[in-house]
Amino acid sequence: MELNVLEHKKNRLVFELRGMDHTFCNLLKDELLQDKDVKVGTYAIDHPLIGTPKMIIETKEKESEKALAKALDRLEEKNKEFLTAFKRAR
Repeated sequence: MELNVLEHKKNRLVFELRGMDHTFCNLLKDELLQDKDVKVGTYAIDHPLIGTPKMIIETKEKESEKALAKALDRLEEKNKEFLTAFKRAR
């Protein structure tokens, strides 16, 4: 995965995620929208087969970068919980 920042302001962050597809982007988008301070948490892919996902995050008060970091932390924790449950189920 390669991350290319296109815009970075206090309340707005736009970046490309080269090498990623709808799977990760949807997961991240949904997690961002769990944060009440996130006004916009979405992504776009210009071309369905060869396009690069572009994530857009806008926040009300907190820094957009912090909202992204917290969303990624929550996803990491959910992944650990799933892995633990999976190992127990074997």
